[in-house]
Amino acid sequence: MHLYVEPMDAVVVEVSSDGRVRLEEEDWSTPTLQERRAIIYAAKGEIEALNEVLDILDPPGTPPPSTHPPRER
Repeated sequence: MHLYVEPMDAVVVEVSSDGRVRLEEEDWSTPTLQERRAIIYAAKGEIEALNEVLDILDPPGTPPPSTHPPRER
């Protein structure tokens, strides 16, 4: 994963199941409440942008290519 978080001017590269994050070129750490909110906001923005890309390139109801399974919605 590479999620750019503008308010932190940092890139999240991993998130553990216990809520710790690893930023690019840094060790694991527990984000502050403000950092968590910034990461969540950035992630939701990326999800929306990626869904728009999928809707354009793979509109609902379009038969999937035979080499890939259908994506779930």
